[in-house]
Amino acid sequence: MTDTGVTDTAVTGTAVTGTAVTGTAVTGTGATVHVGEFRAEVRDWLAAHVPAEPLPSVDTAEGFERHREWERELAAAGLAVISWPAEYGGRDASLLEWLAFEEEYYAAGAPARVGQNGLFLLAPTLFAHGTREQRDRLLPPMARADEIWAQAWSEPEAGSDLAALRSRAVATDGGWLLSGTKTWSSRAAFADRAFGLFRVSPGGRPPGDPPLGGPAPQSPRGPARKPRGQAPSAPGADERAAGKHEGLTYLLFGLRDPGVTVRPIRQLGGETGFAEIFLDDVFVPDANVVGAPGEGWRIAMSTASHERGLSLRSPGRFLAAAARLVELWQRTGDPADTATAQRVADAWIGARAYQLHTRATAARLADGGTLGAEASLGKVFWSELDIALHETALDLLGPRAEIRGERWLEGYLFALAGPIYAGTNEIQRTVIAERLLGLPRISRAPRAAR
Repeated sequence: MTDTGVTDTAVTGTAVTGTAVTGTAVTGTGATVHVGEFRAEVRDWLAAHVPAEPLPSVDTAEGFERHREWERELAAAGLAVISWPAEYGGRDASLLEWLAFEEEYYAAGAPARVGQNGLFLLAPTLFAHGTREQRDRLLPPMARADEIWAQAWSEPEAGSDLAALRSRAVATDGGWLLSGTKTWSSRAAFADRAFGLFRVSPGGRPPGDPPLGGPAPQSPRGPARKPRGQAPSAPGADERAAGKHEGLTYLLFGLRDPGVTVRPIRQLGGETGFAEIFLDDVFVPDANVVGAPGEGWRIAMSTASHERGLSLRSPGRFLAAAARLVELWQRTGDPADTATAQRVADAWIGARAYQLHTRATAARLADGGTLGAEASLGKVFWSELDIALHETALDLLGPRAEIRGERWLEGYLFALAGPIYAGTNEIQRTVIAERLLGLPRISRAPRAAR
């Protein structure tokens, strides 16, 4: 096991597991011992099952299916969605257990999670805003990787300014007809389904309509249980926004449905991790609307908080990379090069700091806090840490860094996208300034003609 330098400290108060808050406390030495036992179980399983050779890239057709097979192996072992309730294939794991799992997963060099859009973004949204019927229908095949989801938010003229999207949803008998174009849709080239935002046309149902199909049916045991650790959505400026934020609806659709055309986007390295999605009167039943029509922006911000916060980029990713960087320095570094040594140390410290920050976030959630605008702090930090860490490694490698297939080079090319996806860092800094620091809002009024 790679020593993380931080013990599995107990979280007191309301238990937080994986991605939603429940009411069981995690306190004291017993909880720490339990997390340690779970960590050992995960470490042993990974040591026995992680492929000896890296799988083909997830951004190729062959690699995508190989990663799907790996997800099914995780699911069979009860390790695919440990934070979810057992009824959906999870283990009701605590947030500390999930963080421990992530640390061991990355330390073992396990394959990328091909289902991450569904597992870490859509699933928390369904637990918070979906109906019981939607959870029962969508979560089990998601956990087994029978259905892998793409994120279909960005459009040709709506990237960081997501609310500027133009794709439409027009009400029809029993559902909606979707039209428009989505771009830079991650995993869409080979995925099965997608989730996205669409603007309700003037003839559509009014935003004030109740959730389609009526209230979510209740389990005999009471309200639907959520995986622990998910922050309740905090009300903020996004929920009060007017104009272009109104009338957006959160919809789910199949990437092989009639009227859907997927066009892969070939990247610089020749692979297709993204795609354009063209929709021509694609029928989506009412059962695939998440929340109420017109409430899509509020629900999307719930998804975004997970993308920027705990779910998508856990500390384990950066702890493992920092450990590899230290090893690279020990093998190839020049002790007289104190400047590079300092950069290595900074990367190591940054990874530890992010780990401690995440644990503090876990404690705050356990005390009833929310994961709101604070998620922007983490997003800016980890995305810039990722680039700095990989740039240091490339400088240590020298000319060898440019060899095709070099792991550090491929990681660097991916890290460059970090300040862009999940909302550009420029947007995140504006969120931090306005919503956390209370600075005056930027005037967005058009400049007067000169």
